[in-house]
Amino acid sequence: MSPKIHELEAVARHYCELVESLQEGKTQWLEEVASLLPRLHAAVSALNLPKPDISHHTVADLDARFELYTHLRQLLGDRDSYWMEYDVAGDGQTMSGSLADDLTDIYCELKSGLKLLDAQPQKAVEDWHKGFHLHWGQHLLDAERHLYDLSTRNQLVC
Repeated sequence: MSPKIHELEAVARHYCELVESLQEGKTQWLEEVASLLPRLHAAVSALNLPKPDISHHTVADLDARFELYTHLRQLLGDRDSYWMEYDVAGDGQTMSGSLADDLTDIYCELKSGLKLLDAQPQKAVEDWHKGFHLHWGQHLLDAERHLYDLSTRNQLVC
C-alpha cells in the first residue's frame, strides 16, 4: 500500500478508536476530534483519485449506529445541534444540524473500510473515496465547521 493509504488508515483507526473509547467524564475528547478531522480530510483528499460518478452504499448495523448516535448526542448535550444553511431562525427547535449524526456517519464509513482493509485493500480505499464524495465528506465539513465554532466560543471541553 502507498504511504497515502497508510496515512488514511492510521487516521481512520485513530478516529474509530477514539469514538469507541468515549465515556462519561472524559473531557477533552472533543478537542481531539477537532484536531483529527482536518487530518482525516487531508488524508482522503491526498488520495487524489478521480471524483466518482456512481452511487455508494455502506451496509450499516442500524441498531449499533443508533446506539452510537444516542451515546454521542448524550455526551455532547447542548453542543450537538447547530444551524444549517436553510434552517428557519427561531426558538432553537428548528436546528437541523447534529454533530452526533456527523460523527456517527463518519465513524460508520471509516469502520466499514477498516474491516475490509486487510482482505480487500483496494475495495476499502475505493469505498472510502466514493463514500467521502457521495456522503460522509459533507458530514466531515459540517462537523469541522461546527467544531471550529465551538472552539471560538471556548466550548470544546465537555
